[in-house]
Amino acid sequence: MKRIFHQILSFLMALLVLASTVSWTVDKHFCMGRVMDISFFAHAEDCGMKAGLALMENEDLRKSCCEDESFTMQGQDELNLSWSDLDLEHQLFLVAFTKSYVELFVPLDELPVPHEQYPPPKLVKDIQILDQVFLI
Repeated sequence: MKRIFHQILSFLMALLVLASTVSWTVDKHFCMGRVMDISFFAHAEDCGMKAGLALMENEDLRKSCCEDESFTMQGQDELNLSWSDLDLEHQLFLVAFTKSYVELFVPLDELPVPHEQYPPPKLVKDIQILDQVFLI
């Protein structure tokens, strides 16, 4: 189970690094204020309205009701982060979180028993009977 969890976590981290380093381009085509086409990594197809407007003879009616919008998000080129780039509060949080997270996976049979070496105390008198305290 631990091995499968480790593989899934490694795969997700690889996808995260890939997504943060690749540049993303989203291209949208609007016609009369409505989104007609959305495209990732390529040009969005138009609705054919521009071809119809080009055939019109009157120049006043040639005003296009369509518009294209493009959004590009640049990826990171350098992934070199150092421990000294973080604030002291972030460093303390990461250390504490890592320690508590790693301790979740320690098997119970390896945890130390603090009173394993000490014998239980000897009962000289049975205090429950002397004080007449009984569970009902």
